[in-house]
Amino acid sequence: MSVEDKHLDVLQNIEFAIMQVYQERPDLIDAEVMTAIESLIRVYSAEAQGRSGASRPIRGISAQVATQVKAICELRLGRTSISDETDQPLDEQMTSKTVTEIVDCLKRIQSSIKLWTNKGGRQGYLNFIKQFFQSQ
Repeated sequence: MSVEDKHLDVLQNIEFAIMQVYQERPDLIDAEVMTAIESLIRVYSAEAQGRSGASRPIRGISAQVATQVKAICELRLGRTSISDETDQPLDEQMTSKTVTEIVDCLKRIQSSIKLWTNKGGRQGYLNFIKQFFQSQ
């Protein structure tokens, strides 16, 4: 079973976080997203192997993407939660994922960035995922 079949909801959550940054910063390019995703892959892969997750610091818009995506990853790992205006938890129906599953999802995003950047240029990936978040 593919990562998309097993973890479509997680992939959508991660891409939603990326899209939020892109909407705020239309100058965001795929390479900056790739930097953020690769940094998170290193951190979570190290954790999965029981090593320290220290990674090279990233700056600028890549750091903003990494922060947004990491927040989603931490939520999906069950380490944080979200609430609505009445402080009712919204994530009770979400099954927690393992660190390995999160790494698999990040690697799938990484390969998608490579594919769509090659097909569509500097913002090929961002423009590809944008179509899934446009209001109907």
